[in-house]
Amino acid sequence: MTTKTDWTIEEVRSLFARPFMDLLLDAQQVHRRHHAPNTVQISTLLSIKTGACPEDCGYCPQSVRHDTGLAPEELLEVDAVVARAQAARNAGATRFCMGAAYRSPKPKDLRKVIAMISAVKQMGLETCATLGMLSAEQARELKAAGLDYYNHNIDTSPEYYRKVITTRTFEDRLDTLREVRAAGMHVCCGGIVGMGEAAEDRAAMLHALATLPEHPQSVPINRLVRVPGTPLADAPPIDPFDYVRTIAVARILMPRSHVRLSAGRAEMSDELQALCFLAGANSIFYGEKLLTTGNPDCAHDARLFERLNLLAEPAAAAAESLAASA
Repeated sequence: MTTKTDWTIEEVRSLFARPFMDLLLDAQQVHRRHHAPNTVQISTLLSIKTGACPEDCGYCPQSVRHDTGLAPEELLEVDAVVARAQAARNAGATRFCMGAAYRSPKPKDLRKVIAMISAVKQMGLETCATLGMLSAEQARELKAAGLDYYNHNIDTSPEYYRKVITTRTFEDRLDTLREVRAAGMHVCCGGIVGMGEAAEDRAAMLHALATLPEHPQSVPINRLVRVPGTPLADAPPIDPFDYVRTIAVARILMPRSHVRLSAGRAEMSDELQALCFLAGANSIFYGEKLLTTGNPDCAHDARLFERLNLLAEPAAAAAESLAASA
C-alpha cells in the first residue's frame, strides 16, 4: 500500500479543525490499521556529549549562548555508553539513542561515536544518534557502523523557524535529512510545540513532515521544557488538548510512523498521556533523563502501562517493523 506524501496544507488544516472526539476516533482507527493496538515502542536517550553547542536554538539549555548553569561534559568513553545501553535493554528498551551537542561532529569525535554505535548494535539494540548536521560522507560512515536511525528534528514550521533559531536554516535541516535517507538510514524527525507558535505553525510543521519524499519512521512530538536562562523560558504552555490534536493529526498524516511522546512528558499527567496513546502515540522515551531535562522514572511508566493495559513492543516486533519499513 502506497503511503500518501502529497498532503495539501488545506487538508492538514481541516484535520486540526475537526471536532476533538471525531479526530481521536479517526486517529485511533488509522493507528489500528497499521500498528498492533495497546503496544508502545520504548527508546532510551543518553547524552554522550553535553553542552557548549555553538547554535542558538531558543529552547535548548545546551547552547553556549544561553546562561542556564549547565556544566559542559566531554564526549563519553565507549565503555560508559555500553554500560548505559545494557541497563536500558534490561529495563525494556529496544532502541538506544545517543545525543551529542554539536553543530556537526568533528572527525575525531565521529570515530569515537562510530565505535559506540558498533558496540551497542552488537548488543541487539536498534541504534539511533543525533549529532547535528551531517555531510554525505559522515552519513555513509554512520550507516556502515550499523546506525539504524538518525534523529534531526525540523523543530517547527518553516515560517516560524527563524524566530527560534538563527544559526542555521530550515533548509539546512532538510539537507541533513536528505543525506540520511541517501545513506540508507531510517529517519527520526519531528518537532517541538509550545514555543509560542500559532496553531497554523503546528499544521505547517506536520505538513512539512508528511510531504517529505518518505515519511520519517519515527516522529517525536516534543512539548517545550521551559528551561530558565533560555529565550523561551517564559513561553506560554500549549493547551493540553492542542497537544493531543497534534498527536492525532500526526498519526493520520503519517500512519506507518511511530509517533513518540518525547520531551515534556514529565509535566504531563497520566490522563493526558492516556489521551495521547488513544490519539495514536505508540512510542516513548524511557529513563530518568532526556539529554539534560527530566523524564518520568521507569517505575512510574511501568505502573502507567499496567493501568492502561499497554505492553512494551518486544525487540522482535521492533526489528520486524524496522525491516518492513526499509
